[in-house]
Amino acid sequence: MPIARISIPIPLPDFLYRGFRKIRDGLREPASPKKAAAVREPNLEGDRDIEWTWVSANMPSGPGRALDFGTGESNLAFEAALRGFLVTSIDLTPKTRFFAHSGVRYLQMDLLEMRLVKESLDLVINCSTVEHVGLSGRYGVSEKRPDGDLEAMHILRKALKRGGKMLLTIPVGKDEVFDPLCRVYGKERLPRLIKGFSILKEEYWRKAGSNLWTPCKRSQALAFKARAGSWNYLENIYALGCLVLMKTER
Repeated sequence: MPIARISIPIPLPDFLYRGFRKIRDGLREPASPKKAAAVREPNLEGDRDIEWTWVSANMPSGPGRALDFGTGESNLAFEAALRGFLVTSIDLTPKTRFFAHSGVRYLQMDLLEMRLVKESLDLVINCSTVEHVGLSGRYGVSEKRPDGDLEAMHILRKALKRGGKMLLTIPVGKDEVFDPLCRVYGKERLPRLIKGFSILKEEYWRKAGSNLWTPCKRSQALAFKARAGSWNYLENIYALGCLVLMKTER
């Protein structure tokens, strides 16, 4: 049976609804009046528009079993269920959903503590999640694991069937760790992150000279100088990497 928290929606003015979504969304903390003057451009405004749309556009059809790793505020697990997958969607923090569907169950759970069946998954959705694993000080995480992201990818690779696919979106740029917020993947750590996978498709986006996301070359994205040390997402920026991966190694 699906597991979901069902709530009665309370209508909100649109500007309040957008504000609450930003507060609830991982890296985001809205700019207060005192912070407004410190808002910098380019910034991360609109990154989820790129990532969620890209994952949706590249999601295969089922049947099969799927894991949505770090569901956040997206409805990607629900979309995968509508495409014929049986989906388990996990997140460290509780999430409210206004529906229940037989093809998806939502669990508050840590991937590093899960016992996933070996080679049981046909699809993994890993949208802006793995870069946070092992960084303490967010999402209730207290144990620091410098290679938590690599551990998570190893777990997911073992759980995927040979030929299974992962839809991965991550911050990219010059290699850096912005503890406790996120990692940015560059020439050194990106190959380690996707070890055991082949790249079926890759796209990269950046903001250059404006606050608009535009496609760019891989070399431009990996050379991007990120800043992501603020809890105010309007002061942070990095490039985006969007990859369709296929498991090639156990």
